[in-house]
Amino acid sequence: MKHIRNFCIIAHIDHGKSTLADRLLELTQTLGARDMENQVLDDMDLEKEKGITIKSHAIQMVHHYHGEAYKLNLIDTPGHVDFSYEVSRSIASCEGALLVVDASQGVQAQTISNLYMAIDHGLEIIPVLNKIDMESAQVEVVTDEICDLIGCKPEEVFKVSARTGEGVAPILDAIVEKIPAPEGDPEGPLQALIFDSVFNSFRGVIAYFKVKNGSIRKGDKVKFFATGMDYEVEEVGILKMKLIPAAEIGCGDVGYVITGIKSAVEVKVGDTITHVARPCAEAIAGFEEVKPMVFAGMYPVQADKFEELRAVLEKFQLNDASFVYEPESSLALGSGFRCGFLGLLHLEIVQERLFREFDMDVITTVPNVSYKVYTTQGEVMDVHNPSGLPAQTLIDHIEEPYIRAQIISKSEFFGAIMKLCLDRRGTLIGQHYITADRVELTYDMPLSEIVFDFYDKLKTISKGYASFDYHVMDFRPARLVRLDILLNGEPADALSTLIHEDNAYTFGRKMCEKLKDLIPRQQFDIPIQAAIGAKIIARETVKQVRKDVTAKCYGGDVTRKRKLLEKQKEGKKRMRQIGTVQVPQSAFMAVLKLDS
Repeated sequence: MKHIRNFCIIAHIDHGKSTLADRLLELTQTLGARDMENQVLDDMDLEKEKGITIKSHAIQMVHHYHGEAYKLNLIDTPGHVDFSYEVSRSIASCEGALLVVDASQGVQAQTISNLYMAIDHGLEIIPVLNKIDMESAQVEVVTDEICDLIGCKPEEVFKVSARTGEGVAPILDAIVEKIPAPEGDPEGPLQALIFDSVFNSFRGVIAYFKVKNGSIRKGDKVKFFATGMDYEVEEVGILKMKLIPAAEIGCGDVGYVITGIKSAVEVKVGDTITHVARPCAEAIAGFEEVKPMVFAGMYPVQADKFEELRAVLEKFQLNDASFVYEPESSLALGSGFRCGFLGLLHLEIVQERLFREFDMDVITTVPNVSYKVYTTQGEVMDVHNPSGLPAQTLIDHIEEPYIRAQIISKSEFFGAIMKLCLDRRGTLIGQHYITADRVELTYDMPLSEIVFDFYDKLKTISKGYASFDYHVMDFRPARLVRLDILLNGEPADALSTLIHEDNAYTFGRKMCEKLKDLIPRQQFDIPIQAAIGAKIIARETVKQVRKDVTAKCYGGDVTRKRKLLEKQKEGKKRMRQIGTVQVPQSAFMAVLKLDS
């Protein structure tokens, strides 16, 4: 065990985490020159295009130090806030972390939140200043920021360029020297933490784990704590670029296990594996069920593709266990699914992957969050969809999820960011100057207010400088109302939203104006109304397309014209009773971009 080191890399998006991992793999000769490519651990095209890590990876390297071989297990972590639970499990599997900061951008919001998580788990932190070869690098300034953040000396910060490889080699020695070896009892009952899982269509679910106590061998009977199910181990092994089978994974080491599980839902990240015959006394602390926070409807573009969409979502869920879905139907869009996501980036990635990997084009409705509704009978309901809200008379009060948001920006944008947060019902908790011109703001805000376009707005007003990170706090009472859109007197359920009482009037008016431009004209007038319960709060009318029926009257009495107009009016009235209004797809997308 004393020759094992488990570590992860903590960094904000685009601070060079994957590139640094590439250099470490090269220096330890884990990969041959032929297999080497940029961001080798990011194996999805989408990850390379967006420059983010979506699915975390783990890889074992061997480093020779003072004539002895050390096993270094790099447990890679996704960088984005939506995947923070996966990050917490990866951190729980490590004894140390490389804190990577971009010399041109300085310390950012996600770096800080993941760093605090690592410090809470008692990890040894090795600070690394990356991108020192760039012209815009502020080496001294950012070194001081890192020293203030973790309380180290300036000479302890490694100054490297992951792109060119300059200064990377000493980091490997520092990992061996500074990061402690894993602790545990090799003879004790098996206790292993699952930090990730992937689905293989031939072998089933492959779980990645770190052994805390005991050891695991091929042929062992094991059980999973959270699900209580037991399985036989078909194969265990170590993680290189490919999976390499081994006879046994010992205490403190990282590896993979294949048990022939066919459903990804049975393997939960954060669960504990133990032996059936000699189980450990308790599970490793920190396990949570991953809860989706943002919900949206997904419908096939062609109505007859419903079964095809169901099959695609089943396959997709095998690769992404945090994605959940259930069938629902809508008057406007037909049959589809209500899907739950970890956050907005997760939603965007799922949509993109469905299109790329399964060639499935879907219509996505307005995303919304999950609310707790307390009824007058004393019941508590979880409502994911505005149409599932009980009648206004039955509701005692509604609670909505709140987040704690950390925003780091240049101080010149301080006023504009505060205004944006106040407009979104934010409460200022604290402000802290990191340096003379960079400030950290902490806000409590409703999650529903950041679901739409908060991040885009923040980037716009800060000229791309602000970084944003959040975590869900709790549920708090809110004055929410259901805003319905009526087309020709019929509610269009796909356009319903739950909204704060103070914003309902302006939002309803904007919706009506937008829909008036988007809905094509018919042979009859179409009233577009925004309503809260039975009360209409805004109205627009799409004017009818009319034929000039009086054109043939070139003279004579006015009653002849009136008679023709009355006849036309009767026809329009009849048409309006039986006519239906088709809502184009662009109308659903426009709701998301109301402010533009």
